[in-house]
Amino acid sequence: MIVYPIIICVIFILIKVFEFYLEFINLKHLEKHGSEIPLGFEDVIDQDKLNKIKCYTIEKTRFGIISSCYDALILLIFIFSGLLGVYNSWILSFHMSFIPTGILFFLIIIFAHTLLQIPFDLYRSFRIEKKYGFNSLTLKLWFKDFIKSIIITTLLIVVLCAGALYVVSVSVNLWWLWVWILFFVFTIFMMYISPYVLEPLFNKFEPIQNESLLDSLQNLMKNVGIKISKVLKMDASKRTKHTNAYFSGIGNVKRIVLFDTMLEKMSHDEIISIVAHEAGHWKKKHIIKTIIMFEIISLVIFFFAYLLLRNDVILVLFNSAVPSVNNVLLLFPLKVFLLQFLLGIILFPISPVFHVFSRKNEKEADKFAVELTGTPKYMVNALVKLSADNLSNLHPHPFYSSFYYSHPSVLERIQYLKSLKDIP
Repeated sequence: MIVYPIIICVIFILIKVFEFYLEFINLKHLEKHGSEIPLGFEDVIDQDKLNKIKCYTIEKTRFGIISSCYDALILLIFIFSGLLGVYNSWILSFHMSFIPTGILFFLIIIFAHTLLQIPFDLYRSFRIEKKYGFNSLTLKLWFKDFIKSIIITTLLIVVLCAGALYVVSVSVNLWWLWVWILFFVFTIFMMYISPYVLEPLFNKFEPIQNESLLDSLQNLMKNVGIKISKVLKMDASKRTKHTNAYFSGIGNVKRIVLFDTMLEKMSHDEIISIVAHEAGHWKKKHIIKTIIMFEIISLVIFFFAYLLLRNDVILVLFNSAVPSVNNVLLLFPLKVFLLQFLLGIILFPISPVFHVFSRKNEKEADKFAVELTGTPKYMVNALVKLSADNLSNLHPHPFYSSFYYSHPSVLERIQYLKSLKDIP
């Protein structure tokens, strides 16, 4: 029935309108409060800096809206104008077997989307980020990164698609379980090999030279019982002036990675507090809990997908013409693509719930960092510097931040940290 695709299309558009409404109220809130210097920021931010933060946020938001409209329009035209059916028929015209057909179906779509995004990626990096002093990429380096990403993406898609489609072809009724296991194993495998295979393809990593900082970080990890393989500096400044730090890997290959920009701008104690926060995520088992929660949800989604994909109900919902094929499995890639679109609509109102848990974890990690270092002072100083250096919006609308933010806003974090007492 033609009414189904109309309903789906309208719901999708309403979701986009709601997203734009959130961006609008966030900008209005910034215009109202953007000239207020928050308590504790007096030494690192003045009115000129606040104006720069405001302009950066507004420009990024407006560009994001344009990019989102572009993506949405392309997707709607592709799905609801009949182009998807023409594309699927073209793929089927090659008369390949099930697995190559599926791989080709998804590869071309991903390549097309990547190419259509190039102008936006270039504008974001070489116009907005460069204008505000963040981008340090050259066009040559951008192109190298682009080619590497294409090669890696292609290899991963071919491997995953081939494995998943093979499972679908040999286990008609239980493929949802076996594909879930395949994706889970692949995710853990990537967490192990990424620090040694993928990350070095884009950045140079070397041991930090500050022996005092290295000793402090190693002692910190030893005190909380976290085994790390290395503490490394990453040449992030080749691409961006943003500052950051993160844990990489899992198990015995965990390592601490510090941006060289952070090492230049942060004091010894501030870096220790940031790493202590990350250690808190591991010690409180936030990483493991997040993986478990994600995998449980993924298992439910795979079973839901199985129920919808074992017949033509998904094609009926989108009023898609069913081409005549000798093997009904050849329609599987088309059904999966439509299901992905539908899942994006279904899961949209659920995503803020996950952010609630994420913000709770961040709060626990902040508290752990204070307990570990003995004082909230350096964590507060680090957050102030990070916010100022990265031109973070200091005045997000509460509804906007509650819907989108995986971390509490910086002012909420600072207020919470200041409520904690120094530990003798």
